[in-house]
Amino acid sequence: MTTPQDELLPGTRRALLHRIAVAQAEGRAPSLVAAVARNGRTVWNGARTSVDGHAPDENTQYRIGSITKTFTAVLVLRLRDEGVLDLGDPLEKHLPGTGVGEATIADLLAHSGGLAAESPAPWWERTPGALRPELADVLGEKPLRHPVGRRFHYSNPGYTVLGSLVEKLRGAAWEDVLRREVLEPLGLDRTTTRPQAPHAGGWAVHPWADVMLSEPTEDLGRMAPAGQLWSTTGDLARFAVFLAQGDDRVLSVESLREMRRPSAPPESGDVVTGYAYGLGLELRRSGERLLVGHSGSLPGFLASLTIAVEDDVAAVVLANCTSGVPLATVGADLVRIVADAEPRIPEPWRPLRKVDPSVLELAGQWYWGTSGFGLRLTADGLLSLEPLSGNGRRSRFRANGDGTWTGLEGYYAGELLRPVRRTDGSVDHLDLGSFVFTRQPYDERSSVPGGVDPEGWRGIG
Repeated sequence: MTTPQDELLPGTRRALLHRIAVAQAEGRAPSLVAAVARNGRTVWNGARTSVDGHAPDENTQYRIGSITKTFTAVLVLRLRDEGVLDLGDPLEKHLPGTGVGEATIADLLAHSGGLAAESPAPWWERTPGALRPELADVLGEKPLRHPVGRRFHYSNPGYTVLGSLVEKLRGAAWEDVLRREVLEPLGLDRTTTRPQAPHAGGWAVHPWADVMLSEPTEDLGRMAPAGQLWSTTGDLARFAVFLAQGDDRVLSVESLREMRRPSAPPESGDVVTGYAYGLGLELRRSGERLLVGHSGSLPGFLASLTIAVEDDVAAVVLANCTSGVPLATVGADLVRIVADAEPRIPEPWRPLRKVDPSVLELAGQWYWGTSGFGLRLTADGLLSLEPLSGNGRRSRFRANGDGTWTGLEGYYAGELLRPVRRTDGSVDHLDLGSFVFTRQPYDERSSVPGGVDPEGWRGIG
């Protein structure tokens, strides 16, 4: 049930409608549909103009192009979480004979495997997939363009390889695995590999005249895991909620956080624009706001899925034109409109129900050398380390159950925090990846590597 707190204000709804109306008119899109999700549900839908004489809505299918890659990445992460593969495994271990077996699974997910951007001629988006019945036909005779693992180079064939990997390890067709493991559990019954009515037709709009040309709608065959899917704003809004919050029937929130972390070094030009790529997800900066999601395009269609996880707002925008509408920008604007006009209301602060005295003892002020840090025990059971000055390394730590803690992000991600105790049980210092944190700067009572000058702190003169 929608509560008054979930509903958008009239001014916000009008601003959203205005933004997509401007995008459709200036971009000359035959039709454009959009949706916004907040607090785990869709809170706004909008559409401009018509599809086959009827106004499109949240159930009208559009082709979503490379957003398909995010679905494929979810399937691969499921295999990893089940222990079937490791992201560091070379492809050759699980799918031999491709000619790109040196690339790891993580390389392929992050577009750093060195593979070509496109499949060999003819233009794969506008030709029947049946022309490439085998994986070798997709990769071609020289599939690599760069050394493996050295640079980000977006690759459609790379995700075709991942789809073939899923098929090999699951013993079933990619689309069947996708339906069984992702679409059905999440209730995405309007996301399909082939169009189902009502759906939009794809159009090319002449750049110098207000006329249109119908685009072919090809089945991509082997290339399907890179861009085959059709979906709706309703389904993609639900998928966006899953990508932000997780669903243990499909993929945990921890694995989704991993997908949202930058995994490939950006191209030199992207360093300026704030673009990076995770594991099947794009990351962009819009001002101070971090946006994750994916864009997509195929002849006749454009698509964008944008999530601001910290703001708990997601936007989906779909259009049936080959070019002309900057959907990634439109999606970012829809998120900004909602997040700025109606900021997220934080959850109420609540204290811990119970606390281990040995953990509570760790809370407070610590020093790495002469740099001050605060270690806080939070209501979610994590330890949070932050510099007192506001500048410096920070991270949250999750308990391992043996008295140690593992870093979750930043410089200390994956690093071990270990309280070192004296013979009487009191804490001598914290060992964080071999760095020593003491209660006072270079505390003479603590075991500081190199020792502490016995003359202590002094002035000059």
